[in-house]
Amino acid sequence: MTKDLYLPPQGEWERRDALSLGVDQAKLDQAVQFAKDNEINWPMDPSKSVVGQDATEWAAKLGPYKDRGGPAGVVVKDGYIIAEWGDIERVDLTFSATKSYIATMAGLAFDRGMIRSTSDVVVDYEKGHSITNNASGEPIDGFDTDQNRGITWEHLLQQTSEWEGTLYTKPDIVDWNRNLDPEGMGAIGESDRRTRKAPGGHWEYNDVRVNRTALALLAVWGEPLPDVLAREVMDPIGSSGTWEWHGYDDHSVVNLDGLVTESVSGGAHWGGGLWVDTLDHARFGMLYLNRGRWGDKQIISEKWIDMMTVPCDQNDQYGYMWWLNTGGVRYGKNASKSTFAAVGAGGNGVVIDPEKDLVVVTRWCEDVPGVVDLTAQAVGSN
Repeated sequence: MTKDLYLPPQGEWERRDALSLGVDQAKLDQAVQFAKDNEINWPMDPSKSVVGQDATEWAAKLGPYKDRGGPAGVVVKDGYIIAEWGDIERVDLTFSATKSYIATMAGLAFDRGMIRSTSDVVVDYEKGHSITNNASGEPIDGFDTDQNRGITWEHLLQQTSEWEGTLYTKPDIVDWNRNLDPEGMGAIGESDRRTRKAPGGHWEYNDVRVNRTALALLAVWGEPLPDVLAREVMDPIGSSGTWEWHGYDDHSVVNLDGLVTESVSGGAHWGGGLWVDTLDHARFGMLYLNRGRWGDKQIISEKWIDMMTVPCDQNDQYGYMWWLNTGGVRYGKNASKSTFAAVGAGGNGVVIDPEKDLVVVTRWCEDVPGVVDLTAQAVGSN
């Protein structure tokens, strides 16, 4: 059911006193100070940070980077900004929080019947399409192989696909046995894995496969995903228009049935990804807090939001490229168990607590769950 929330007009965002919304100001101040005090221990040039544990032969950066800002963020309650810190209008890399925007592209396609079911195999959606690397003219590894033929959209979105191949010079095995602790996302994974499982048989945070998902969605839409995001989401929710979505420059320029375009990346592991300011992230969070509706327009369906927040069988902390708070494990007992989040390395997060009508956006924070926990305490049972 759609909530009765304030949705900010373009270029505006009303601030409210925390106390007027039943929020403990002292505890909220503590959460903000915690975010400021726990800046990520990264160089100002994010290309020098360690994201993933890439073998030397696969570690090359492919796409663009820009220097990062300092800690920044907002707390939004009932749609109103009740706390803010840092430069919230600075466009910054957002790393794997981009994945939730890719999932949104899948949700929009599902709502329009372009993807009929998430249990459909992806190979059927690429039949009849020519997808080649524009520079070399070589076909790009796809889904028509013994290993990949059974991969469904759900497998891709839940990161359980076990897709086998090489994309933009990176083989899928580059992210096998990846430890997510250094990226602030938890050490979920299977150490020393040496065998590939069937699709759906193993959860793995794998940027090669996420990038292949973006390319598969490019084939579904038949137009660049940034154009879709702008038209269908960011413009309708009143974004600043300052955001950018990059791939890997010439490395990821593809020829799709004669359309020559860059296929975007799902993060900045090797550069690129979504570059966006804190307020635009917060608008994105508000869209999902409001059950996909903005004003009189249902931008993304409630059905999709329910589907994307179902815990994956292989990892109950993960949905359709959104992190979950199943059992209160990820964001603690003070945040609602229904909390879900777009999360990226470097402490870049958009955390949505539907029961508390809360959105928390953090940038360059070492301990996002800590900020969320303190904020949830400030909101209390409200």
